[in-house]
Amino acid sequence: MPGLFSTYDLKGFRVKNRIVFPPVVCFNYAGSDGLVTERNVDHYSRVAAGGPGIVITEATAVVKDGRLAPFQLGIWSDEHIPGMGRIASAVKAQGALSLLQIHHAGLLTPESVSPDARGPSVDEKNARSVELTREEINEIRKAFIAAAERAQKAGFQGVELHGAHGYLLNQFASSFFNKRADEYGGNPENILRLASGIIGGIRETCGQGFIIGYRLGANSPTLDDGIAIAGHLETAGVDIFHVSHGGNLLNLPRPPIGFDYNWIVYSGTLIKQHVSIPVIAVNEIRTPERASFLVENGLADFVALGRPQLADPEWANHVRDGGRVNPCLSCKPKCRWYEDSRLCPAGKRDA
Repeated sequence: MPGLFSTYDLKGFRVKNRIVFPPVVCFNYAGSDGLVTERNVDHYSRVAAGGPGIVITEATAVVKDGRLAPFQLGIWSDEHIPGMGRIASAVKAQGALSLLQIHHAGLLTPESVSPDARGPSVDEKNARSVELTREEINEIRKAFIAAAERAQKAGFQGVELHGAHGYLLNQFASSFFNKRADEYGGNPENILRLASGIIGGIRETCGQGFIIGYRLGANSPTLDDGIAIAGHLETAGVDIFHVSHGGNLLNLPRPPIGFDYNWIVYSGTLIKQHVSIPVIAVNEIRTPERASFLVENGLADFVALGRPQLADPEWANHVRDGGRVNPCLSCKPKCRWYEDSRLCPAGKRDA
């Protein structure tokens, strides 16, 4: 079986190891214009220099009124291409594969971004929610495709569609959110019509060599649904899955006795058994030993570690060289890095 530092051929790109830096939003780095700042570039330069094989740049908005927060990075305009190009170049300079996660918050769009939160259906718990029209859905499809084209022009080797965590693509794919009775609701083909249209459009626009990843909400709303969705999306043209949660705390899968990881990792290992494309496992993997076990035993093709690589930007290099890893301290009640990266007590920062 391969090891944590074995290579992998993904769409003709040689990935140097199985470690992924996942998309982690840098709070308050960017402004309302969504343009890349020096802090963004410095952050990804440091991350890539730390040795991961794949770096996935944080959730980046495809439309301004679909952001998850006013400070979110954007890719809704050609103005964003030069800054994004600096991130892509910084990552590739360190020999890592560069992917850009593209995103629309849908019903989770905050009032600070838009007076309305638009999604597949009205959310009875959200007075601001509005059901998207067919015309609006088509415009969003075009916005995702245009965002991928801009990412390619910026130098990224692919994109990751954010279809997890209760955001727009996840909302359409889950009966927990999607109550539509038209061609965008009901059966698997309909609920994935938007995602499939985006995938097909990206492939046509960006070519066969461009990587299309998908961050999958495993419980959408059940793990059986997530497995079925993965099959449909693989057929639609997805190249790699990054398995996470589906934005709700219902129907959580129960790992079998003796499985020493949480339900999100378990979901990823189970979905891997049902698809033929590579799968990234993520969430609370934490240590080199736990990461290695998943890869060495064929439970996942890649492992994504967020907080460990935030706490120690040289995490992958330290593990490879047998050095001391500076561990994440799991700060309570919340991660200090997310509050302000300079407050992280685990690592020295000058950002």
